[in-house]
Amino acid sequence: MRIAKSALIDPARNEVYGVAAVALSFFVFAYSSRFGQISILAYYGVWFLLLLADYRQALGNYLKYLWIFGFALFCFISAFWSPAFGISLRTAIQYLTHVVCALIAMRTISVLTLTRGAIVGTAIVLLFSMLFGTYLYDAIDGSYSFVGAFSSKNQLGFYASLGLFFAASYLLIWRQKGLWLMASGGVGLLSAYCLLASQSATSAITTAGVLALCLGYMPVAHLSPNHRKLLVAGLVVIGVVAIVGALQIGAVDAVLGIFGKDSTLTGRTYLWQQGIEAIRENPILGTGYQGYWVPGFADAERLWDDFFITARSGFHFHNTFIEVTVETGLVGLALLCMIMLTNVFGHLSAMLSRNRDPGSTVLCALSVLLLIRAFVEVDVLFPYQIGSFLMFYAAGRLTLRQKSAAMTYPSRPRRTIIA
Repeated sequence: MRIAKSALIDPARNEVYGVAAVALSFFVFAYSSRFGQISILAYYGVWFLLLLADYRQALGNYLKYLWIFGFALFCFISAFWSPAFGISLRTAIQYLTHVVCALIAMRTISVLTLTRGAIVGTAIVLLFSMLFGTYLYDAIDGSYSFVGAFSSKNQLGFYASLGLFFAASYLLIWRQKGLWLMASGGVGLLSAYCLLASQSATSAITTAGVLALCLGYMPVAHLSPNHRKLLVAGLVVIGVVAIVGALQIGAVDAVLGIFGKDSTLTGRTYLWQQGIEAIRENPILGTGYQGYWVPGFADAERLWDDFFITARSGFHFHNTFIEVTVETGLVGLALLCMIMLTNVFGHLSAMLSRNRDPGSTVLCALSVLLLIRAFVEVDVLFPYQIGSFLMFYAAGRLTLRQKSAAMTYPSRPRRTIIA
């Protein structure tokens, strides 16, 4: 049996393949450390297969994507001054190919298909954690928390927050009916339970904030584009003033207290201080991509001992901006911030300028979620991570804005009326 190329490449016709590919990617990103190289090969396989079907459609003109590749290319270059050249070079190549996969997905998978694939993917990831998960003792705050099949409650919390976000977006933004709506409701409940079980304050607070923004935008979406822009601009000003006022009266400590956290954010502020000290050694170019957390290096060993990290891996500064500056300097920080901010403001502009664009609304909210989390987590700096995949997917979609709406939404077959 021959399968038409359009069934794999055309965003309007490849929903089944797209949902399966996105779901598989979610699972690989979550558990590649458990299943090893075979899972990574499966991830590459589902996306590079599309090159065999139609490489022109899958790749496009990469000259338009230079601003997207800028950070990944600089990570590759930074390997040549990294004290761990082999580790840095290998990981940088993995990161570059990871970006290529995200851009292939961007050109061949619609945002609606991505949403459905994310719902299926998070359901599989969370169910696997429910079946094979464990509780771990946190030596820093002295508590036990459910980490699922991950090594950290924050990882479980992130996938739970993504599941809740995509399930809610299907209801609030896409507003489609049928079996997918029922499935999104079930995944939303599962995600909410896992989010509570993980006790990840970071994931709970950021998810609540982004969902509140989505709910608040619903009535605004009914206004004309000009009125929409004026109202959103006014709300942004009011929001900034409210945040500054909340910081002055100690609202942050009150919110953290609800989750049993203190103002040190479970040792994060000490980590940030150590990261800032490390930045001063090479502020412009950094130590090199993945060149800091290396076994045998004095500073990394000291911090691993301070935080009881016996595995000597899987640790970071819990702040994307500090982490990226330590490894790639201010140059790398500027390149990454350009992508993250362009995502937010680019999709926000499209969202406010068009009468109905659920794809841009979803990607804008998702970009805001990743940006907020960047202050307390590191979701977009490493290969085979769901955060980096979604960030580069969202960035790539901005290059398709000038194309027809058919590239964003699956077309529905026309009915033929026979007289």
